[in-house]
Amino acid sequence: MINKSLYKSVPVKSSEITPQHLFRSRRQFLKSMGILGAGAFLAACSPDAAPQETATVVSQTSVSTDELGDPVNTYQEITNYNNYYEFTTDKRDVAALAKDFKTSPWEVEVYGLVNQPKTFGLEDLLKNFTQEERIYRLRCVEAWSMVIPWMGFKLSELLKEVEPLSNARYVRFETLMDPEQMPGQKQGSYPWPYQEGLTIEEAMHDLTILATGLYGELMPPQNGAPVRLVVPWKYGFKSIKSIVKIELIDYEPDTLWSTIAPQEYGFYANVNPDVSHPRWSQASERRIGESGRRKTLLFNGYAEEVAHLYKDIDLRDFY
Repeated sequence: MINKSLYKSVPVKSSEITPQHLFRSRRQFLKSMGILGAGAFLAACSPDAAPQETATVVSQTSVSTDELGDPVNTYQEITNYNNYYEFTTDKRDVAALAKDFKTSPWEVEVYGLVNQPKTFGLEDLLKNFTQEERIYRLRCVEAWSMVIPWMGFKLSELLKEVEPLSNARYVRFETLMDPEQMPGQKQGSYPWPYQEGLTIEEAMHDLTILATGLYGELMPPQNGAPVRLVVPWKYGFKSIKSIVKIELIDYEPDTLWSTIAPQEYGFYANVNPDVSHPRWSQASERRIGESGRRKTLLFNGYAEEVAHLYKDIDLRDFY
């Protein structure tokens, strides 16, 4: 059975307690999903409504932090500096090009080595899985980073609904293919649609989420609306955006970056300061909004939670 609880209490660290400005915007987020009023949810999911129309941009002066005490980036920073090659390779132009991206109706097909293949509508993802706030660091392979207050749910919740078979060892993800909406897909330099993958153990880990929003709003188009993967201990290119297909398989899937540049981008893509990109060091990073650089943390600072997944793997060979 799908979990009908749309929000439940979970233990949180003191650093993750939601400040007032985020509480108010979270209330707006929940209202837009129908948790605090069905009318707002129906408006948000109507074909002619843009997610931004039901959301309130939060104050950018109040600060909350991640579990390391690092302040979250502002909404302006998070939504105006984006890697999204389906639109453009220019990080500062994505928001303008994606502003009219249509995210309703939307479906995510989950299939492959499962007992119960299913197709989930956007309304299913928003209403039938436990939405919660996760303040995660996002570290990009270009050596820049952000701290982002995501809204979403554990990927494991969705996978349990389809009942993976015992021989399902990997999970493959695929982005929408729509060159008319995504002009970058008209370029022949990349093997579209974007594809990514995780091991089944990575996919079922509690830190791995399908994000449906950020800063208390429904997900902005430039950040991967309406649903994207977030795997906080890996480089950002693993966190595939605008997902339409999730397939459980028994072999390591091809991924876009490891296909076109295997010498630079591996399947695992764990944040590792000791493994340099062939063209630059990964030992330090630039936090957006800060001057100077900071030391890169192994597994992006989540080593305590995820290092056991790789206890039998040489992370220099399997980067």
